Amino acid sequence: MTDDRWLDGDAGPVVRPYTVTRGRTRLRDDGLDLISVLETTGVPLPRRVRLDPEHRRLLAICRQPITFADLASEIDLPVGVVRVLVDDLRDENALRVLKPTPTGDVPDELVLRKLLNGLRAL
Repeated sequence: MTDDRWLDGDAGPVVRPYTVTRGRTRLRDDGLDLISVLETTGVPLPRRVRLDPEHRRLLAICRQPITFADLASEIDLPVGVVRVLVDDLRDENALRVLKPTPTGDVPDELVLRKLLNGLRAL
């Protein structure tokens, strides 16, 4: 029996999430949620920073703004693991988080309709 019979796409990742995070689970409590938008800062990383392949892939994906949920889906790792990796990169100032606009700060639809009607009347 050969080893390739046991390593198919249905078996899942060969590297376990615990290994990817090196056992770390502690996270920032700063409100990072699934709809937060992430993007790279463009700040060069110091030489002392050791990037794993997952960190590099995450940075490549975040060159364009992407939501946290989409990032987790794209990188194909559990949300908790991606959160640890994101925190690593944020600690090195390589990623920034853009918070979504709270619904309370969005103008009321009625106000927008009145504004639009007023502009049309000009």
